Amino acid sequence: MAGAAGPGTGPGAAGGDGDDSLYPIAVLIDELRNEDVQLRLNSIKKLSTIALALGVERTRTELLPFLTDTIYDEDEVLLALAEQLGNFTGLVGGPDFAHCLLPPLESLATVEETVVRDKAVESLRQISQEHTPVALEAHFVPLVKRLASGDWFTSRTSACGLFSVCYPRASNAVRAEIRQHFRSLCSDDTPMVRRAAASKLGEFAKVLELDSVKSEIVPLFTNLASDEQDSVRLLAVEACVSIAQLLSQDDLEALVMPTLRQAAEDKSWRVRYMVADKFSELQKAVGPKITLNDLIPAFQNLLKDCEAEVRAAAAHKVKELCENLPTEGRETIIMNQILPYIKELVSDTNQHVKSALASVIMGLSTILGKENTIEHLLPLFLAQLKDECPEVRLNIISNLDCVNEVIGIRQLSQSLLPAIVELAEDAKWRVRLAIIEYMPLLAGQLGVEFFDEKLNSLCMAWLVDHVYAIREAATNNLMKLVQKFGTEWAQNTIVPRVLVMANDPNYLHRMTTLFCINALSEACGQEITTKQMLPIVLKMAGDQVANVRFNVAKSLQKIGPILDTNALQEEVKPVLQKLGQDEDMDVKYFAQEAISGMSFCFLPWAVTVLLSVSLVVAQRLRKLDFPVKDSEEPCAPGADKNHFLRPREDTGKVSAFDAKARDLPSPGLKCGQGAAQRNRAARVASEEAVEAAQFRGTDAAKVSPCTDHNCSLGQC
Repeated sequence: MAGAAGPGTGPGAAGGDGDDSLYPIAVLIDELRNEDVQLRLNSIKKLSTIALALGVERTRTELLPFLTDTIYDEDEVLLALAEQLGNFTGLVGGPDFAHCLLPPLESLATVEETVVRDKAVESLRQISQEHTPVALEAHFVPLVKRLASGDWFTSRTSACGLFSVCYPRASNAVRAEIRQHFRSLCSDDTPMVRRAAASKLGEFAKVLELDSVKSEIVPLFTNLASDEQDSVRLLAVEACVSIAQLLSQDDLEALVMPTLRQAAEDKSWRVRYMVADKFSELQKAVGPKITLNDLIPAFQNLLKDCEAEVRAAAAHKVKELCENLPTEGRETIIMNQILPYIKELVSDTNQHVKSALASVIMGLSTILGKENTIEHLLPLFLAQLKDECPEVRLNIISNLDCVNEVIGIRQLSQSLLPAIVELAEDAKWRVRLAIIEYMPLLAGQLGVEFFDEKLNSLCMAWLVDHVYAIREAATNNLMKLVQKFGTEWAQNTIVPRVLVMANDPNYLHRMTTLFCINALSEACGQEITTKQMLPIVLKMAGDQVANVRFNVAKSLQKIGPILDTNALQEEVKPVLQKLGQDEDMDVKYFAQEAISGMSFCFLPWAVTVLLSVSLVVAQRLRKLDFPVKDSEEPCAPGADKNHFLRPREDTGKVSAFDAKARDLPSPGLKCGQGAAQRNRAARVASEEAVEAAQFRGTDAAKVSPCTDHNCSLGQC
């Protein structure tokens, strides 16, 4: 499609005949009528390319009418079309012709699918900004009126989103008509239309004159806030924020607050939920005076609402509400009017309410100060830290830094950490498991010094827990701690204590040592793994318990890629070979698995280097040993430039590879050229062999090449 219709083709191109200029639109029509939805969708996404090919005039006169007449398709195709048309102004001739895009978008704004209508409205709002004031009243405003008075609710809902973009640039007479249409939609018989009008009420109020807001918008807000449908009433609460920002304190008290008080006590929990969710925004909009007189009592009622969803939404806003209170007297207001209700929520029956409170309650410590935090908040933190819901505990632990800044690490260790230790030693293993999962987060909050002093021994104790899930989680916890605190800390603090467990009488604890080494080796790096961990693993290969021995084989395979070649060849390979002959089937199996998985690492250094050299030489000689021309006689008849790739037969002939090695003329080379090209090949091969050896971490330059041409590669 793009190749058939690109820029510079079509009627606008010089020398294009009529048939060729029709091809792009013909292809588009063909694909749009294709039964395959994906083909139709692809053609819609290429509309800009087609429009460029057709030119602005034919786009206006042919393409857009065609699109307008064929808007009966799958929703995803219509969605793509609505999105494309929003960026089409430049393709139809600029702002002077932007009104040409209105007919197809108007049709899209009336379809049944909501996402298509919303995208069409979004594109219409975008195009409206490109209309001149005259064109706006001539083309765009009539479109809005047609949509607002349409027979189907779909068109009327779409119209609600267009009033605010055309009102500011319209004349006074047209503005009056626009307001009248909006009032009609706010009292429409269809709830979906009233919902759409309520959702755009605040946006429309922002572009109106203040007198119009008081005389027209506020009555509409009052009616919508008392609508029979709760889905309409809750959207009116959202509009209240925008309206409150436009009015003075006296007007707010007289015009808005009675309706807002009514919404805070609405019979529908969804409306009360919306009030709680928008409470911080309402607080900022109405100001401190109304907040103290009206919003604080309303907030208290929301915190003790009968519906858990409302209580949770209000609990989420506790910190923001307290932060936005006037500085003077804030502490008194919180302690006397907010904190008593917070204490009740700490023991709420719903876990979502407790979790919402736990996510913000720690932030109150910075507002109330050290003394109030220690006296009033710390008991609440302790209660939440012992809560049966893991999300509550996580929210408390993840915000410990807020309390740490206020009361200090010592006070924190005396109050909260005993509770953490108590949970870490809980009789229920799932509780212990939850604390382990929080430990890396807690370590980051407290710092390495405090962690070593208070919690390090606890983490090590988990490694010998009688439940496997705890030991496994403790192993992963160590790896995360090393990633957080660094390898030096691991070498001095963790690794020695882990390695001591290799001598534990309990074989399960000895296996835990291997699991820890598997997890820590990658985080600690090659040096620590080779010098400290590897000797312990090799020593445990002689363990009396078969489970330990086959885990040794698995550990060696795990840490093998981290070790250097000498350690693998001289230490790891003999141990695995010995385990491969073990009397236990499982040990033998895992040892053989480890050997096969690390087979390339076990190749002798000389074999590796010589294989590299032979491959390089073979490739280089293949390039140099060119075929002989008819006019030139080769020195050795019957030469084949690829013969050295086939199995060598004892024919008495000298191969190119042996000729190079014995400094004889190569049979594939012309007489007089053999020496120069042999020297060149040898030089290149030598350099590349050294590079290959250095890449493998060996010191190839210090090793003398083998001079025995009759030995095999393995014997070298």
